[in-house]
Amino acid sequence: MPLAHNRAPMDHSFLSALILLLLVLDPLGSLPIFIPIMAGVPKERRRRVALREVAIAFFVLLGFMFAGESFLRVMHLSERSLEVAGGVILLMVAIRMIFGHEGGVYGMPEGKEPLIFPLAVPLLAGPSAMATVLLLASRQPERVMTWVAALTVAMAVSGAVLLLCERIRRLLGDSVVAATEKLMGLVLTAIAVEMILAGLKRYFLG
Repeated sequence: MPLAHNRAPMDHSFLSALILLLLVLDPLGSLPIFIPIMAGVPKERRRRVALREVAIAFFVLLGFMFAGESFLRVMHLSERSLEVAGGVILLMVAIRMIFGHEGGVYGMPEGKEPLIFPLAVPLLAGPSAMATVLLLASRQPERVMTWVAALTVAMAVSGAVLLLCERIRRLLGDSVVAATEKLMGLVLTAIAVEMILAGLKRYFLG
C-alpha cells in the first residue's frame, strides 16, 4: 500500500486542518442558535456585533494555538492525553450534531446584546475548537503559520456564514440546513474516532 511512510496517521495539511476547523466551528449548525440570540439586537448593530464576536473568538483560539505547548508543560499534560481528550470532546460534539439539540442551550436575557458569551465563547471558540488548535500546534509546532492561516480562513468562512445567516436559511430551508449539519456530524465522528485511536496507539505503543 503506497501510504506515506514519513507521515504520522493524524498529521494534517493546510486543507485537512481547514476542513477539521470548519467541522468543529460548525457555522451552519450555529445558525439555529445565532438567529434567536441576535433577534434582540437592533438591525443596524447586528453586523458590527457579529464581526466583533467572530474577532474575539479568533483571538481566543489564536492565543490557545500559540500558548498550547507552554500550557501542556505547565499542566504536566502529554500530547497523547490531549489527543484522546480532544477526540472525546469532538465525538460528543459530533453526536450532538447528528442527533440534534434544543435551542435553549445558550439562552440570553431578552433584549441584551451578546458580548463574548455566548457567541464568541463557547459557540465559536468552544472546548472542541480550543482542543483542536492546541492539538494542531502541539503535534506539528513547526507548521504553526499553516495552522494560523487555516484558522484565519475557517473563522472568515464562519463569520461570512453568520453574517448571511438569514439569507442562507431562506435560500436552503430549515430541512437542508439540518441535513447538512447531520452530515458534517457524521464526518466529524470519524475524525474524532481516528483521533482517539491515534492517541491510544501512541500511549500504548509509544
